[in-house]
Amino acid sequence: MIKINLLPHREEKRKELKNKFYTLMALAALIGAVILILGGLYFSSQVSAQNERNAFITKENLLLDEKIKEVATLKQEIDALKARQEAVEDLQSDRNQPVFMMNELVKLSPEGLHLTLIKQDGQRISIKGYAQSHAVVGIFMNELNASQWMSKPEIIQNKATVIGKDREAKRVIEFDMNVGIRRPRELEAAAASAASAPKANAQATKKP
Repeated sequence: MIKINLLPHREEKRKELKNKFYTLMALAALIGAVILILGGLYFSSQVSAQNERNAFITKENLLLDEKIKEVATLKQEIDALKARQEAVEDLQSDRNQPVFMMNELVKLSPEGLHLTLIKQDGQRISIKGYAQSHAVVGIFMNELNASQWMSKPEIIQNKATVIGKDREAKRVIEFDMNVGIRRPRELEAAAASAASAPKANAQATKKP
């Protein structure tokens, strides 16, 4: 009977399997390390690119802030220039206001009205006088209210009184009022607003 000892072959087979296993483990570890390194490099490059984009956005925002400041400063300068221009225009127009005021009051005063005081304080005019009746004062108020040069007439006092003595005594209405006077630029603004109102109404009507 022939006996064959297979133990050495089994040991060699086990050693070979172990070596293959260790080799595969080492290879897997190496591949994993390579993947980790490559992944780290990729994410690092992504983070670096994002940081560059963030830095670019921050820089552009700073530049935009500077431009906004320049625009704000320019707007303030323009507003200041407009204010100065309006002040100069108002000074020029205010020189002619007394003429316009007197012409307008003469034109608007109805019969039976006698003015005793006309005093201007800024853009308000104090008016005192006598009228034949309350109706005459009412007509004068309506005329002032309809005038393009005058605005917001207001009665301060309106009472019956007697002027003169004996046979010359007359019963009249003594009144005291004030009224605003408009500047030319205010008239232009009112005219522009009145012209734009029909267009706005027309557009609103067209909308469903």
